[in-house]
Amino acid sequence: MATENINPFVIAGYVSSKYFCDREKEHAQLVTWLQNGNNVTLIASRRMGKTGLISHCFENKAIKQQFRTFFVDIYATKSLNDFIFLLSKNILSQLKPLGMKAIEHFLSAIKSLRAEISIDAAGIPSLNLGVQPTMQAEQSLDEIFQYLNKSDKPCCVAIDEFQQIASYPEKNAEAMLRTYVQKSPLTRFIFAGSQRHLMGEMFISPARPFFASTSMLYLESINLDKYIEFAQIHYKAARKIVEHQVIENIYNLFDGVTWYVQKVLNEIYATLMPGQTFRPDHLPVIISRIVASYKYYFSDSLHRLPEKQGKLLVAIAKEGTVKAPTSSDFVKKYNQISASSVQSALSGLLEKDFVTREQNMYSVYDKFFAIWLKENF
Repeated sequence: MATENINPFVIAGYVSSKYFCDREKEHAQLVTWLQNGNNVTLIASRRMGKTGLISHCFENKAIKQQFRTFFVDIYATKSLNDFIFLLSKNILSQLKPLGMKAIEHFLSAIKSLRAEISIDAAGIPSLNLGVQPTMQAEQSLDEIFQYLNKSDKPCCVAIDEFQQIASYPEKNAEAMLRTYVQKSPLTRFIFAGSQRHLMGEMFISPARPFFASTSMLYLESINLDKYIEFAQIHYKAARKIVEHQVIENIYNLFDGVTWYVQKVLNEIYATLMPGQTFRPDHLPVIISRIVASYKYYFSDSLHRLPEKQGKLLVAIAKEGTVKAPTSSDFVKKYNQISASSVQSALSGLLEKDFVTREQNMYSVYDKFFAIWLKENF
């Protein structure tokens, strides 16, 4: 991939180590654990960069030599069959660069799936994966795990938003997956998740199937000094001058959450011409521009919410973080109907991912949305 003219503050996907900020300790720890037979639970708030860290790890030379790597994000799945279907699709997709032989080997191992393979004019295979009407989840899982265990080299499978399986209607989903993981001594797994309390319950509670079965890695914000160093390297390389205080202000405004910091740095890089200087007093204009670009989405999202949920969302945005949203002080300050009304609305906002809970503190999940709400209500 040509990267000479790329904006170095990447906000989607993973490009290369050159555009990956820090995480040296976490990267080294993850690589060491995988190489030494550990399955890993990786917990981080959404948009903190856990997917990027996994991609960075999978690009590590030692990991690439030792493992065949697979990544699947199951955030959108609603059932065990959804999980199996998506996992199979992703394995097939990541086998495509290896050619038809690798694809056919997988399909021959997974008898409960059907696939139509077509070849385009350039000789590139196109896959349409289906599921047999009589597909049984346990049979399909058994076939997939047998394939992983019999692969020509050990496999490493990263499953993002793993807490999703706890909401599947199949009550035995966790136990079934844990059983197959136990039977896969040569395959390594990374179970990544963004909802700390759910992931914590799954892997720390003695009553759950995955209890004490993995090494635990919590991903916190990148160190501010490391971010300043990273940013300045790329701005200076482009002859763009950004004062250190600017980067610190961005970092503090968004609590060091990687995606938001990257997004603002990306916007500054795109705006600034070589030789120009960006000062702290220029920052509000950039933030306002970014927030304004989402205003129709934010407005539509707010108006789709029930009135009580919308009113509570605005209150939480104005407060910033809330420890006790059902307290009499909060209810009175923001003219909420009652504590029970707040509790009901809060449950709805959490379920829809408008609000997040971190260490018993509630805040609006989308930090740009929170700014828009504070400025407009």
